[in-house]
Amino acid sequence: MEKKKSLRHFMGQEKVAGYVFSLPFIIGFALFLMIPMVLSLYYSFCKYDIQNAPTFVGLRNYVNIFQDEVFWKALKVTCYYALIGTPLKVIFALIIALILCRDTKATGLYRATYYLPSIIGGSVAIAILWRRMFESTGIINAFLSLFFPGMSNFNWFSESSAIWVLIILTVWQFGSSMLIFLSALKQINKELYEAAMVDGANKWKQFWRITLPLLTPTIFFNLVQQTINSFLAFTQSKLITNGDPKNSTLFYTLYVYNKAFPTQGKSQMGYASALAWIMLIIVSTVTALLFLSRNKWVYED
Repeated sequence: MEKKKSLRHFMGQEKVAGYVFSLPFIIGFALFLMIPMVLSLYYSFCKYDIQNAPTFVGLRNYVNIFQDEVFWKALKVTCYYALIGTPLKVIFALIIALILCRDTKATGLYRATYYLPSIIGGSVAIAILWRRMFESTGIINAFLSLFFPGMSNFNWFSESSAIWVLIILTVWQFGSSMLIFLSALKQINKELYEAAMVDGANKWKQFWRITLPLLTPTIFFNLVQQTINSFLAFTQSKLITNGDPKNSTLFYTLYVYNKAFPTQGKSQMGYASALAWIMLIIVSTVTALLFLSRNKWVYED
């Protein structure tokens, strides 16, 4: 009986300790995620400008959104950015991972160097530097003019090409996906390649028949992660182009921000909250579609 009581006492102390150590996360989760989400859902049904008390208006915000031309423009730009930038980023990360998979004395240095853009790429400093690089008198045009003289004054921030400045930036931030691919490549059994070589398979066939199928779970993970990140991108559009020219680089998140915190006029926090919830539905739908397609192309064995 005494042993049972002491065991219960010990388990009770463990539970208390577990709750105490979990408390900071629980408080942070409630204060910075759950409560703001509930409030934003309520505000999405209200006319609210931060300065005055919210007024309930029902579905008016959602109806106005679908009649808003800028909303459709921002959604189109964001979808284009995600559909083009995400696959390019994943493919580029895979190519670099395959190159760095070989063990050499400088492999660690190479991996750290290639991962660096993912650490600093989302910073304000890099966004400003990126804009300077792609200006008419920037280093990009100076380099291209060495091979193509007509590119010396090319306008990268025109309506047709500005989005590509942002896409190139997101592709450059491939480091995190590359490290995940590297980890997956290290886990592939080398005996599979040895058996393929005995059967006469060259490197190209080994890649298509062994490497790529076994990497499909990792490709799926990176694809989901980077797709979500693309839909939620904000810093690039805000600092490099501010959505210009003519809203050709107006990301959805930037449109939400502009409605919530406009430079001129009153805030439309209720309208911005409705926009945010529509984005949540869109991202959830895209993610669900990716998971539904998983059984058709992801190798799980």
